Amino acid sequence: MKLIFVYNVSATKAGWLLASAHKFFSPNTYKCDLCNLTFGVFSENKKWKAFRKSSNLEMVFLHKDQFLKQYKSKWLPKYNFPVILSQDQDMLEIFLSSVDIEKIKDAEVLIDAVQSRL
Repeated sequence: MKLIFVYNVSATKAGWLLASAHKFFSPNTYKCDLCNLTFGVFSENKKWKAFRKSSNLEMVFLHKDQFLKQYKSKWLPKYNFPVILSQDQDMLEIFLSSVDIEKIKDAEVLIDAVQSRL
């Protein structure tokens, strides 16, 4: 099984700059809770990074546009982003929904949520 983390931002340079500026100037209205948990304004959250590097779990990180392009299918359900999906062979299932992610307040709670659902 692998986990696919899909951020609610574009993979373009403009998308990254806009997201960083939005997080810096108006963090309360920023629309990617997963980004807020795993990244600060300029760099990856240290606790999250340590977990990610020490984990044996296969994790893939995609921006919304990358995910939609890579997994394009008329049978693919519409997901609300951000989302964490589990992939086992060709099956995608919601691991943590955008609603679940919204309730998580920091990287430690995200790590606990990932570990407890495995």
